[in-house]
Amino acid sequence: MPIVERDDRTQIEKLELAPFGTNAYIIVCRATGDSVLVDAPGEANRIVERLKGTNPRYILMTHGHIDHVGALSELKSRLEIPVAAHPLDAGNLPSPPDVLLDDGGEVSFGSVRLRVLHTPGHTPGSVCFLTGQYLISGDTIFPGGPGRTNTPGDLKRIIESITDKIFPLPDDTRVHPGHGDSTVLKKEKEEFAVFSSRPHAPNLCGDVLWLSS
Repeated sequence: MPIVERDDRTQIEKLELAPFGTNAYIIVCRATGDSVLVDAPGEANRIVERLKGTNPRYILMTHGHIDHVGALSELKSRLEIPVAAHPLDAGNLPSPPDVLLDDGGEVSFGSVRLRVLHTPGHTPGSVCFLTGQYLISGDTIFPGGPGRTNTPGDLKRIIESITDKIFPLPDDTRVHPGHGDSTVLKKEKEEFAVFSSRPHAPNLCGDVLWLSS
């Protein structure tokens, strides 16, 4: 599986997992070997194999949709580590989380600090995780647009989350989403500027793209 980021302190590995082609991420503190898993889509054996040689500390959930939680119960049982999620998505997990995540809070392991950004819209309890210039964005923002929304109100909320919480980050922030490829924040800011300069139908929602919606 590809290592998508590596610096003196942190290594981030991406796993694209069946049955939905959802991304999970393993973040490792290079100094201590402590690690966290972000999301648990499926293929528990593959995840456990990739965690070997590290010291897993948490399973962190970006949100509670089925394509992100399919292997959660098995992984929690096998790894015997706490699961963390935002309280507004806690009810969508197979069992209650051990740790509740708050906007602006931190998850620490080894010398790595992950800042929690509550970014509702795709789901009420969606969160992103930020460390240095790396953002694990779940289904909040993708290359070219926001995550899928079910109502115009949800689209308004997810755009507010993106503009209030994510776009203030530096342009060189690297964004690693819950599906597909990564992106750089400068590109997303530029494309959103095109989107926001145009009128849109009041019922716009669903799969929205900055440049063509």
